[in-house]
Amino acid sequence: MKKQYVTYCRVSTREQSLGLDAQMRDIEHYLASHDHEVLGHFSDKQSGADDDRPEFQKALRLVRKTGAELLVSKLDRLSRDLAMIAKLMKEKDVAFRIASMPGADSMMIGIYAVLAQKEREMISERTKSALAAAKRRGTKLGGYREGALEKANALRTKVADKQAEKFAKIIMPLKQQGMTLTGIAERLNEMGIVTVRGGAWEAKAVSRVLDRLSGAMIRTLVPSL
Repeated sequence: MKKQYVTYCRVSTREQSLGLDAQMRDIEHYLASHDHEVLGHFSDKQSGADDDRPEFQKALRLVRKTGAELLVSKLDRLSRDLAMIAKLMKEKDVAFRIASMPGADSMMIGIYAVLAQKEREMISERTKSALAAAKRRGTKLGGYREGALEKANALRTKVADKQAEKFAKIIMPLKQQGMTLTGIAERLNEMGIVTVRGGAWEAKAVSRVLDRLSGAMIRTLVPSL
């Protein structure tokens, strides 16, 4: 019996339509390895923070009516709201599948959702703090000030350290289990976790994260570095 799916894509108002093409490639790649029937396809051009997206709601209604699985490319295409994802996971009439995380169970999806939301909150807090501090100093945003390059480099280092710490929550337990760098990279890709630049993981990328974690520890002990 063919597995029934309702597919859904989403791009924000700031994203290009090419984003829809990339999502469809992920979905089609997943479907190619399954005996399937697509009951409907829906897409929105709207923020993932808004769960009242019209096409998204249509997709959910069709899923509830037919018992089909909702298939999306990546978890954030479904929603950027952790509470919304948790609600869908608990709903008996709604089952969803992440094309880029074909082997992910509910626990993996939950962990990834928590990490993704935490990262968004940290970015928002850093941005607000930086703007507030600049305003207090009387800095003209967008203008050049002496030492601006050094400050920008320091900020990038701090942000990169924070990103490495986020990935460490998954990478370090795998490393402690004796997995190779290549094995860790493959596991991250299976979970649908992308690198900072949005790409796939390789052994070198995992190694860079581990190196940055070591560097961050040194910078904590010796702040002048």
